[in-house]
Amino acid sequence: MTVPSRPEGAMATLRRGLRLMPEFRRGLPATFALALIATAGRVVVPIAVQQTIDRGLSGPGGPDLGLVRTLVLTCVAVVLVTGIAVYRMNVRLFRTTETALAGLRVRAFRHVHDLSMLHQQGESRGSLVSRVTSDVDQMSVFMQWGGVLGVVSVGQLVVATAVMAVYSWQLTVLVLVCFVPLAILVRVFARKLAAVYGVVRERVGDLLAAVAESVVGAPTVRAYGIRERTAARIDTAIGRHYRASVHAQKVTASVYVTGELVAAFANAAVVVVGVQLGLAGDISAGTLIAFLFLITLFVAPVQTASEVLNEAQNAMAGFRRVLDVLAVAPDVRDPAVAAPDRARELPRGPLGVRFEHVTFRYAPGARPALEDVDLAVAPRQRVAIVGETGSGKTTFAKLVTRLMDPTEGRVLLGSGPEEVPLTEVAFASLRARVVMVPQDGFLFDATIADNVRYGCPGMTDGDVAAAFDQLGLGPWVEGLERGVATPVGQRGESLSAGERQLVAIARAYVADPDLLVLDEATSAVDPATERRLTRALDTLTDGRTTLTIAHRLSTAERADEVLVVDAGRVLQRGRHVDLVEAEGPYARLHASWRRSSAGQPQPAA
Repeated sequence: MTVPSRPEGAMATLRRGLRLMPEFRRGLPATFALALIATAGRVVVPIAVQQTIDRGLSGPGGPDLGLVRTLVLTCVAVVLVTGIAVYRMNVRLFRTTETALAGLRVRAFRHVHDLSMLHQQGESRGSLVSRVTSDVDQMSVFMQWGGVLGVVSVGQLVVATAVMAVYSWQLTVLVLVCFVPLAILVRVFARKLAAVYGVVRERVGDLLAAVAESVVGAPTVRAYGIRERTAARIDTAIGRHYRASVHAQKVTASVYVTGELVAAFANAAVVVVGVQLGLAGDISAGTLIAFLFLITLFVAPVQTASEVLNEAQNAMAGFRRVLDVLAVAPDVRDPAVAAPDRARELPRGPLGVRFEHVTFRYAPGARPALEDVDLAVAPRQRVAIVGETGSGKTTFAKLVTRLMDPTEGRVLLGSGPEEVPLTEVAFASLRARVVMVPQDGFLFDATIADNVRYGCPGMTDGDVAAAFDQLGLGPWVEGLERGVATPVGQRGESLSAGERQLVAIARAYVADPDLLVLDEATSAVDPATERRLTRALDTLTDGRTTLTIAHRLSTAERADEVLVVDAGRVLQRGRHVDLVEAEGPYARLHASWRRSSAGQPQPAA
């Protein structure tokens, strides 16, 4: 993602973000009303002090203790009301912000899932995760602390200025003139803080990416003895984050010091000029003392502005990163969302596959991964796709399951006149009828039964056990300590690679798809597990249209048809027995595989 050289302004970011958070907009009016009550209550004490001095103690008829008592009781009542308003404002702001940010977090999470595989591969996983987690968390912290302080401070400034103007317009003008230079400097500092905190949030994403990768890759780190190198990489990420944070704090300190200097100068100026006005008889003693109270209310928000600005720019930097992800239009969009009136369901019955002059490139101008592929696969056919590494085999699987869309041409599913372009099929229909079993057999951190139930929610443990029996895997499951209730651990790491594939196959089986796409499940397992997998796959693929990315040519031997792919083109197509007898790339691949399987040395290329 390209980072703009000049960060977007805070108000522009807020406007863009509020459009995506209707929950926050709905809760703001009542929160602001409570904030006004809270801030208005704060000026009652200075007013009461002025009235007590000028009328209660220094009135023409001498001290009026009844008036003083009334003023004190009024102050007590107003302070109580102010306290209740502040409490309710905090509760409402917390509930409103959490509701809005929870909605934003959900939208960001779902949007990341909707992004194309190419975009996800182009961004580090840690960076994408940080958008949904730490960046939103930073916004939450600010909105529940800095947001409260900011709302109260703005209200306090407005109310204090209005009351000061009533008491003495001369002193009010003096205070405002003192703070004009600071108002100009704040705009400059805000732009600088936006830039430095944008870097801080990026460094947080880099740090999360480095830590997550080292944790996930811990076995490889140990196996190759590269702990020091890995630690050095994490240390570098930590160091970059540290330097970015320190630089941001230096800028923040500059803002804070500037605010303190201006506030001190304003206080001193008001004392000097106020005393002169008092001696000239332009203001009373009570008014001057009240004004000093009011200027404290005016200056306090300015003195805390640097801290609020610090948190605000940190939060805005995170907010921009979240909004930037949401602004990326998915390359592959669900027609049911993008154009509901044009979304279609897959036709009932067996599904065939047709490629119409399909070309696909992983990047503009890159060599085609598939080039002008034009073919059809009949319903219920079991097709093996073979070829050397990088030939374009896996791209077939990604296009058929619509993890990506062709650069040119189109893919259709169905049969005969009922074929439907894949770009028009609603995702709900596509995912219900087309299932892909990846090579790594990814499992979630749950039990075997829970992982199988992802294919068919609502199944009982007994139903899951029956599915394993139907696949011929009952003895394997029963041999586990807790059967289908056995936990698999994170990413299924409590099971072997082959056992993870057994669970993945059971999950695909209970989903009961009409079109099955397999990234060769037997490519990296022991012979015993391979036999179990082979029997289970025979049951799974029976009567279904199946596309198998074949890494072992034993899979191709059992297929109804074989597609031979090289450099993105389909060079051969036919039955295994026919292709083996014919001169061509498949015969050479098969002969090489047979020699390798027999343990014979392969000739040099």
